[in-house]
Amino acid sequence: MKTRIIPLITGILLASGTASAASLDVKITNLTQGIYFTPLLVSAHTSNAMLFQTGEQASEALQAMAEGGSLTGLSEILTGINANAMENPAGGLLGPVASTMTSLETDAGNDRLSIVAMMLPTNDGFVGLNSWPIPTTPGTYHIYLNAYDAGTEANNELVVNGSGAPNTPGIPASPGVDPGTQGSGVTETESNTLVHIHRGNLGDDDSTGGKSDLHNTVHRWLNPVAKVTVTVK
Repeated sequence: MKTRIIPLITGILLASGTASAASLDVKITNLTQGIYFTPLLVSAHTSNAMLFQTGEQASEALQAMAEGGSLTGLSEILTGINANAMENPAGGLLGPVASTMTSLETDAGNDRLSIVAMMLPTNDGFVGLNSWPIPTTPGTYHIYLNAYDAGTEANNELVVNGSGAPNTPGIPASPGVDPGTQGSGVTETESNTLVHIHRGNLGDDDSTGGKSDLHNTVHRWLNPVAKVTVTVK
């Protein structure tokens, strides 16, 4: 019989298995030239749970994180399933080429590592590591992370004060380089409403008009957007 993986977003926890506890050091490096990560959520949980899943609809908790950087909903779910989690190890935004490190003590059965954070400036883009099996052999391991689109908001690339709440279109902030103004919007629709690999920002070179408020020489990226170094003790 095929085993069905239950996404963490459902809040359902199945048997946790017999995996041993582990002690980890987790280093996260932003590899982009002009994108910032909102406060990161680093978690260890069972193999039957996931923070997100490509090709599936985003949960409300994931949407809140991807559109506005809120970790509240995801953190509540993690607490409810007895996951081990660390919020905001960087103490705020993690800027381009910057790194942050945290330690994580996992309980027996929490043998999968997940990491998420919103990417700014994007409409609903996030960096993610999804249910990576934590090695049982001590050593140092390297993982490269892609950027994902939650599929919950059109990528209009317009910076709008007060946006960031679910179902409120617009990019809530553009840290670093000041954004352009008076953009008309790259698009008003999102054809792929499931979690998928982000196409990247388009931007333009018009600081007081054009379609985008983002800069095509600053706010574009290519995957991977982050590097994670995990040291299993």
